[in-house]
Amino acid sequence: MNVAIPWWIPTAVGVAALTVGYLAHAILTRMRITGADKTAREILRDARLEAEVIRKQAKLEARDEVLRARNEFEEQVKTRREEIREAEERIAKREANLDRKVALLDKKEEKIELAQAQIDTARRELAEKHARLEELLAEEKESIQRVAGMSREEARKLLLQDLEKEVRNEAGVLLRRIQQETKETAERQAREIIINAIERYAADQVNEITTCTVNLPGDDMKGRIIGREGRNIRAFEEATGVDILIDDTPEVVVISSFDPIRREVARVALERLVTDGRIHPASIEDAVNKAREELDERIRQAGEEAIYELGIESVDPELVHTLGRLKFRHSYAQNVLRHSVEMAHIMGMMAAELGLDPSIARRVGLFHDIGKALDHQIEGSHAIIGADLLRKHGENPVVYNAVAAHHGEVEGESPYAALASAADAITAARPGARVENTEIYLKRLEKLEEIANSFRGVEKSYAIRAGRELRVLVEPAKIDDNEAMQMARNISKQIEDKLEYPGQIKVTVIRQTRCIEYAR
Repeated sequence: MNVAIPWWIPTAVGVAALTVGYLAHAILTRMRITGADKTAREILRDARLEAEVIRKQAKLEARDEVLRARNEFEEQVKTRREEIREAEERIAKREANLDRKVALLDKKEEKIELAQAQIDTARRELAEKHARLEELLAEEKESIQRVAGMSREEARKLLLQDLEKEVRNEAGVLLRRIQQETKETAERQAREIIINAIERYAADQVNEITTCTVNLPGDDMKGRIIGREGRNIRAFEEATGVDILIDDTPEVVVISSFDPIRREVARVALERLVTDGRIHPASIEDAVNKAREELDERIRQAGEEAIYELGIESVDPELVHTLGRLKFRHSYAQNVLRHSVEMAHIMGMMAAELGLDPSIARRVGLFHDIGKALDHQIEGSHAIIGADLLRKHGENPVVYNAVAAHHGEVEGESPYAALASAADAITAARPGARVENTEIYLKRLEKLEEIANSFRGVEKSYAIRAGRELRVLVEPAKIDDNEAMQMARNISKQIEDKLEYPGQIKVTVIRQTRCIEYAR
């Protein structure tokens, strides 16, 4: 049996279903909105935290940048203050030098005024004597004519002869006095010029030795240097011309050679081989060749630095290279290149004081020992060798003559030759330039004089020029010229037999006769 459903029931059910769906949709929508708000708040909170971290980090970086800028500024201020202090010290030194020069000029002016006063006094004395002689002449004329009855011409001739003798005697006395005063003044001025030049220039001195050491990374490297049956060390010594000394000293080998250039080539080559680690005859030859090329460049740079230091211009490139070789030459432990530069400075100062050309003087001083770079290749004195080399390369005749004459082997044609001899003696003989043990040095000088004094007829002897020359004065009444020559040979022989010394010693025997008389 079918029951009829009223129409409103389905409708109510539909409406209820729609209402429930709407409510469910609204609830779900509100839940999603609530979740989005929560997520947004979390994102906002994280963004704020991240912004705070970034702000703090930026603040820290800004603070570091400020500190760094402040430190850089303080360093610049410190550097600038140091530069200002150094500039003030240089200005103070220049002011001191100017004050010293002004004082020297004042002294020279006083000396000139004193000399001028002496000359004026001498002129007045001569004028007075001339007037007195005129009076005596008139008196003598009258006396001779009156007493002897001579003619006027005869009396005049006799009187002039007498006056001539008297004037010659007085002129001789005056000339000797002026010569003595001039000599004393010249010696005093020369001492002042030399002292001033020495005071104005001071240079460090580096002592040279005949050995050098090379540090090794380990003692096992010594075996690799020696090689199988010693083939590596033999190849190295043959290629460089040095002696390799391998002893018990840990991680060190010693290179020995009297030639500084060979020693330096060996040191550079061995250090290169030790760094590379491959040591065999082929690599040794390659390393030695590269070391020679490197040393050749260093030699050229040393010559250029010396020329630049002295402000010398227009020097032939071959002369520059030859000059640089002097860096690896030494005399009595004194580096020859530094000795030449020091001598050039002193010669320039002395030349300026004497009114000569300082540039020529510095050129002579720098090149005076250039022959020592070639004296083992060419026979002869290093002064003559150097002069010939300078002449071949178009140097000024004044320069190469002074170089040839600085040891007195040729005659000097200009004052620069005398300046070169003086400056060479100053730089070589000053304390600290050529270092030797003081006690041994003094004993050798005493022994030199003792040997000379042991010979018959020796009046006195002097060891001079740092013991490189022995000057012996003999009594002329006991020793003649032939015996003096024989004595020089005998003294030289005894020195060779009894002493050990570097270089050579010049023995000079002086025999002279002095005639002395006194005017009372």
